[in-house]
Amino acid sequence: MSKTKLTFLGTGTSQGVPMIGCGCEVCRSADARDKRLRASVLVEYEGQTILVDAGPDFRQQMLRENISHLDAILLTHNHKDHTGGLDDIRAFNYLEKKATEIYCEKYVEDSLRMEYSYAFAENKYPGAPEWRVHTIDEKPFEINGVKIIPIRGRHYKLPVLGFRFGNIAYCTDMNHIAEEEFEKLKGLDHFVINCVRRGRHISHFSLEGALAVAEKVGAGHTWLTHLSHQLPVYTELAAELPEGVLPAYDGLVIEEEKGLCPRR
Repeated sequence: MSKTKLTFLGTGTSQGVPMIGCGCEVCRSADARDKRLRASVLVEYEGQTILVDAGPDFRQQMLRENISHLDAILLTHNHKDHTGGLDDIRAFNYLEKKATEIYCEKYVEDSLRMEYSYAFAENKYPGAPEWRVHTIDEKPFEINGVKIIPIRGRHYKLPVLGFRFGNIAYCTDMNHIAEEEFEKLKGLDHFVINCVRRGRHISHFSLEGALAVAEKVGAGHTWLTHLSHQLPVYTELAAELPEGVLPAYDGLVIEEEKGLCPRR
């Protein structure tokens, strides 16, 4: 049985880092770990290659990691920084000669049907993306016989999903996780949680909140993602975090029962 592997394709907020027009220390940093595309991960799990979220940087992320096959795309919610790259699925349709399997909640599909109406048209324009949408919720589901465990969270008032793959869990764009969901987060080797800045945020965990959740989960390793330029540069942030917690960065690879696999 192969170990689960997760690659961070993007670890930035909805505007990415650097942010357009900003001259702060983080946005001007020469450290590659401070260059953050919009949040997304690639998971290799039980023979399946699964993408979580396809934001505006989807094409760039696929090219950078030389990805030529996807078994499925999971969408955490319907915000544009997590769905804005879905038109570029056309490349996979062309390569694999079939529709791409997308798993999401019903309200997310409804949003896609409005934003990408041409992809759902009865008489499609030639070359429009081909999707096969599967409705999911917080109950476990399977992709080609492989079990995925959703984690229910809240993004302000919006219901969102994180996902557990083996002993790795990925939870982005949340500021609340229901008490009963923590049962799904027991025994993790790696826990990924969003952290946008210090101090309370209306729809994301703050640094303080993310650390409190991480302590409660008790994973072997915790990685912070969806980081903004309001946090310190990578080296300074990493130095102040407690043992077992680090900022993630674009291109970082983690595996079950292991720490990081350096890529840079």
